[in-house]
Amino acid sequence: MTPEVWPVRQDVYLIGITGNIATGKSTVDGMLAAKGAQVLDADQVVRDLQRKGQPAWRAIVEHFGHEVQAADGELDRAKLGQIVFGNAGALQELELLLHPAVRDEERRRILGAPPGAVLVIDAIKLYESGMGDACNTVWAVTAPAEQQLERLRRQRSMTEDAAWQRIRAQPPQEEKAALASLVIDNGGSLADTQAQVSRAWEATAAQFLADRGGRGR
Repeated sequence: MTPEVWPVRQDVYLIGITGNIATGKSTVDGMLAAKGAQVLDADQVVRDLQRKGQPAWRAIVEHFGHEVQAADGELDRAKLGQIVFGNAGALQELELLLHPAVRDEERRRILGAPPGAVLVIDAIKLYESGMGDACNTVWAVTAPAEQQLERLRRQRSMTEDAAWQRIRAQPPQEEKAALASLVIDNGGSLADTQAQVSRAWEATAAQFLADRGGRGR
């Protein structure tokens, strides 16, 4: 993926959240939302653009065939995952089909954030896309591989083999952590993760809100 130049908002505080699959990024998103942040979840953007009838949905079905459709015509994400994960060429083809539409929608949401907002940008490929450069701070969320496996099996009903395939298809977590402003270790208790998020919030976004007359909780 070629890094791009993303909009820089001086009147919006951007927190980039990155990390590998099932490390708990959405948990951190929820904690930040409770503090008043808006959340732009790149994976949710992808899901929205893949809905039946959308141009991206049409392009994926035409490229990969009707076997990636469920009975109701929507994309069967599990079947699509079986095709692309573990096959670097197919994964790159999927990204090329999705990238322009995802990029445009993410730009629209960044530019549409109200002045004075704290906007969380949650993206596995935050660095690769260039979005990390537009963020005021980047947090990498990490978790042990065994926890990633357990979450994928429990939350997404994946088989162990399928879960390991997803985990191993991504670069080591340490690469993202090394580039981040700080690391949120989500391998412990929920209370521990909450404490880390609260400290990070107070050290960064709360000051931005205070300077602009907002309220950081």
